[in-house]
Amino acid sequence: MNPVRKSFSNDSLFPFDLVFKDTKSPERELPDHLHDRYELVYVYRGKGTMFIDQKFYDMGQGDLFLIPGNSIHRAFPDPNDPVTSTAVFFAPSLIAHDNLDDSYHGARCFELARKRKQYKIETSSPFQTATEQVLEEIRLELELTRTGYRQAIFHHLQLWLLLINRLATPALADDLEDARIGPQWMKESLGYIAAHPHEDLSLSALAQQASVTGAHFSRVFKQLTGMNVTDYVNAKRIVQAKELLLETDDGIGLVAEKCGFESLPHFHRIFKKITGLTPGAYKRGKSPAHPSH
Repeated sequence: MNPVRKSFSNDSLFPFDLVFKDTKSPERELPDHLHDRYELVYVYRGKGTMFIDQKFYDMGQGDLFLIPGNSIHRAFPDPNDPVTSTAVFFAPSLIAHDNLDDSYHGARCFELARKRKQYKIETSSPFQTATEQVLEEIRLELELTRTGYRQAIFHHLQLWLLLINRLATPALADDLEDARIGPQWMKESLGYIAAHPHEDLSLSALAQQASVTGAHFSRVFKQLTGMNVTDYVNAKRIVQAKELLLETDDGIGLVAEKCGFESLPHFHRIFKKITGLTPGAYKRGKSPAHPSH
């Protein structure tokens, strides 16, 4: 299964989307996917597992997940007690100029989550009440589209982000990963893939490093992440390639080499398949005319 690119509304002036109180069965859950937007997922009830980047988390009432852009993620709802959650998506540009105070920025919680590789926050009852009120207000504004509704949504989002940032600083200092999810060798393998994209990350090499058979490695990997090893490795390499293309002066060939692609044509093919753009177009900041889902 390849990671897909989630599609969003086409309002370029207000890049914001809401999926409100959605209950999904395992069959309806979106497969492993990538997108450039920040994503917040708040859980009202139910059970499940969330896979983000290279970690697995239990999902339960009151949990909040912070998903930075370009993070491979997927939810696995419990078939008997599926999760009901609200997901908020917004582009970084929406809050790019929100910092009246040099020591604060709304996106800080996402930066902290990515830095610490910790994407789950367990919240208190007062925070849950405030969150549910904010999300209900946003839903109403989107439904009624009264004069100034975009501005109202923006202010509700800013308030929620402020609450999250005040909560996130101490909360993300602790390791909230559930050690019961998956064997230790799998966690180590996921960490190795993230840290060494240029190395041999074939199924046989990873299985040998984990001291398990290739068949067992493949079976457990697919069960836990929803992806096969090759697709996951390619997606992680493309995430790093996107960062290098935008943040360095490296040429496309050097980026392909640093990210472990065997050839430039292979890099072009996988990059276009996952992002919908060629590496050159992405570096120039162009967007596809018809984004695929």
